Amino acid sequence: MTSHRVPILKPDQSYTFGSYFKMRFPVAEILQELGVTFEVSPIEFEQTSQELMPVAEGLKARLENRRQRVRLTSEAARREVLIAPVLLEVADITQAIVNIEYPVEVNQFLSGDLDYLLEAKHRVLVVEAKQADLTRGFTQLATELIALDQWVELSDPILYGAITTGDIWQFGSFLRAEKRIIQDTMLYRVPTDLSQLMQILVEILQAD
Repeated sequence: MTSHRVPILKPDQSYTFGSYFKMRFPVAEILQELGVTFEVSPIEFEQTSQELMPVAEGLKARLENRRQRVRLTSEAARREVLIAPVLLEVADITQAIVNIEYPVEVNQFLSGDLDYLLEAKHRVLVVEAKQADLTRGFTQLATELIALDQWVELSDPILYGAITTGDIWQFGSFLRAEKRIIQDTMLYRVPTDLSQLMQILVEILQAD
């Protein structure tokens, strides 16, 4: 990994999560300065034993109908039409609390609002990829997972999050003891992979 004589993160400056989205440095180099390693690897998810197919098929039909009726030309439209309905459906199934724009302030390097934080038995963080940029969006997701690790008292050894454009989702995980972020190699498409996506989100929130 490249080493910089001059740090990417300046000790006399403050950074929000959105600041990391704007950076053009590789995610591994940014995370290295936050004391965390990075790798791209398949994440093996358990899938819930609950029968979600009827619910997923109903939501899939509604999303397909709305996509025909709503022009998804803005990030607000994508949030309201594609992202929020999926998260609210998952919240209904798991009885999760949905925090929207949840404020976090760990230190000068880690502060800002988390787009969506779902809380049930466990938590899952969801970030909308601004400008539909999954690559830089994942850098933002990674820093938010690091902040969540330090902000909330949790016993979970792994924290999970997802970055999404609304129609494409990608997961990440933070192995807390190892201080390692993993970017999943799989992309889930909505509405095509909606059932599988919902199964993963439900299992993360409810796993024993």
